[in-house]
Amino acid sequence: MTPRRRLTARLWTAAVMGPRNQALAIEAVAGLALARLALARKSFAAVAAGVGQLVPPDDPRARLPPPSQAERKVIRRVRWAVTAAAPHLPFRAKCLQQALAARRMLYRRGIDSVMHFGTMRQGEALGEGHVWLEVGGVPVIGYPIESGMVEIGCLVAVDPALAHG
Repeated sequence: MTPRRRLTARLWTAAVMGPRNQALAIEAVAGLALARLALARKSFAAVAAGVGQLVPPDDPRARLPPPSQAERKVIRRVRWAVTAAAPHLPFRAKCLQQALAARRMLYRRGIDSVMHFGTMRQGEALGEGHVWLEVGGVPVIGYPIESGMVEIGCLVAVDPALAHG
């Protein structure tokens, strides 16, 4: 398919998806761009500190209750928007940017999520990292997770009582 045909097809898809989906897709694009910009301007530690607290994988705060049916519907829509927008951007939006964007979108809708960080173990060394996002066991971004992935930490919501105490 020629670039012009591809662009026409994308514009047609955007035009017929309806205003609710268009707004959600625009929010996803903005979230992905903001995540990319934040990671380019700040250290990962600074970005992470702004969206949660890094805890070990076995921390009880990393286990959220299962979402309601209404929350599951929102999760599906956010997953769709982020994963549909990511490949069409003029920059690579990898798992970290996607997880940050989806986490923010869910937070805006009152849904807490847990961002998991892992790495592939290659003998004694650690290999490439990966990020995945879930809500009470429901996959959002970064799935399926490759076998051999070792979870090294989670980003959980900061307890408001601790933040203002």
